[in-house]
Amino acid sequence: MTQTDSRAARLAALRAELAKAGVDGFLIPRGDEYLGEYVPPSGERLAWISGFTGSAGLAIVLAGRAVLFTDGRYTTQATAQTDPALWELRHLIEQPPQDWLAEHAAGLRIGYDPWLHPQSAIERLGAGTTLVPLAANPLDAVWADRPAPPAAPAVPHPAEYAGRDSAEKRGEAAAALRAAGEKAAVLADPHSLAWLLNLRGGDLEHTPLPLGFALLRDDASVDLFMDPAKLSEATRAHLGNKVATHPPQALRGVLEGLAGQAVRLDPDITPAWFSATLTAAGATVRSGEDPCRLPRARKNPVEQQGARAAHRRDALALARFLAWFAQAAPRETETEMSAAAKLLGFRRELPLFRAESFPAISGAGENGAVIHYRATEATNRPIRPDECYLIDSGGQFLDGTTDITRTLWTGPGAAPAELRDRYTRVLQGHIALARLRFPQGVAGAHIDAIARAALWQAGLDYDHGTGHGIGSFLSVHEGPVSISRAAKPVPLREGMILSDEPGFYLPGHYGIRIENLLLVRFFQGLAKPFLEFETLTLVPYDRRLIDLGLLTPAERNWVDAYHARVLAEIATDLEPETRAWLEGACRPL
Repeated sequence: MTQTDSRAARLAALRAELAKAGVDGFLIPRGDEYLGEYVPPSGERLAWISGFTGSAGLAIVLAGRAVLFTDGRYTTQATAQTDPALWELRHLIEQPPQDWLAEHAAGLRIGYDPWLHPQSAIERLGAGTTLVPLAANPLDAVWADRPAPPAAPAVPHPAEYAGRDSAEKRGEAAAALRAAGEKAAVLADPHSLAWLLNLRGGDLEHTPLPLGFALLRDDASVDLFMDPAKLSEATRAHLGNKVATHPPQALRGVLEGLAGQAVRLDPDITPAWFSATLTAAGATVRSGEDPCRLPRARKNPVEQQGARAAHRRDALALARFLAWFAQAAPRETETEMSAAAKLLGFRRELPLFRAESFPAISGAGENGAVIHYRATEATNRPIRPDECYLIDSGGQFLDGTTDITRTLWTGPGAAPAELRDRYTRVLQGHIALARLRFPQGVAGAHIDAIARAALWQAGLDYDHGTGHGIGSFLSVHEGPVSISRAAKPVPLREGMILSDEPGFYLPGHYGIRIENLLLVRFFQGLAKPFLEFETLTLVPYDRRLIDLGLLTPAERNWVDAYHARVLAEIATDLEPETRAWLEGACRPL
């Protein structure tokens, strides 16, 4: 059976199940019941049915057509991975699925799995059609070889890295519930229970999470719903007697015990099943932000110091990689996959390193234009002389999470004028954001344009956000803040860590992205408090891609000062050959 036949057979089997369930269509999101960006193999429903493996998307399957929605990061990838005979493609932002449903599914009954969609999404998608919650997922019924759910152990995250103990965090969160007159809060996001209980795990390949749910009560006690096999005696002792552990199947019964009580849940990150179950039980459901989300985003002093230390160590691996790459790339002996493996090898030598924070995006030439490209055996290609190479990667360290992108030129001399122009405009936006000072209360959507201004002046842009939040030995993509035109108006606060990553992509030719991580810190303004950024990443830019004529004196001074800092902070920990390379890479422009 060909791949096309296999995909067609899967769609046919699903449609047969939909007919049995009495619905005319079905919604298939990218996420699993934890609604996270990253899912284990057992949650890859969208990839199984469509072939698309990106981290954001939604499919709508009707009796006679199937449509896949994804955003600008993945339009090229979706085109390559899906069969046009089976799937229509739409832009998630420019052609929203709710509009498509209102136009093409009016009068139809569209099924959904209430475990796989947040309540807010169901309300939005159902504005123009009839959505029907299904007791069983029809896709699961036909996924015969579905992998087993992950079962990695949950382990304590030591206070030397967490900075605060769980009892203190629980006490503050419970006080917020009491002040709001709420008896409990549903913690449906595993990041929240990991942060609140100082737990980490290995249920996901690159994000150290133990998957589960929790219920925080107003007396600072917690009900934790997790496979008992994940919880060793040492972990149970770490949790203490204020945390009651239950198997996942006990969740409904505990929620039903909240009848007559006010219960908070975050409608954007909680499966719709919770609201329906609590309402049916007679509880009062109150929409409100997960009480752990904002405190988790504001790193405490220990976490901030851990982030600085993790970035300094990570910079050693990047310096060794870039020094090696400078010699290897012109010889045309390396591929996208071998280069990514080399960088991972350097990271594995570092203390406290546990894993990549995401699969490295290692794209040469035209593959660099695929914004979230992932090299495979089928797409892997040599890195050739005189082309752009984009490497976006990161590490999970016990004391912090890193994420960095550099775009490199593989030729012996300067890059062509067009490339230098595009790269420099991206660099100017990157610098403008890093240098920014802004009053308290400013949100990510307010500053996104600053990173785009130099590109806009030339009629250029990029189709992704400029920055995302970063966890502390947690997810490399963390809410609730981001820097994007579509970002929610969540003010930036001291202690948050965000990425600064403008880019430019010419499909079929090259991609450019430059990324550092920034820590938000206090700056005393004259009239009122201000904030500014501290750059955490310590890796030089490729000077062969910089058009000095485009840089202002202030921008040029910023690059020189940054490179001087890189050299001062990491050179003494490098071996002589790499140190010599770094000295050349960091010399004044």
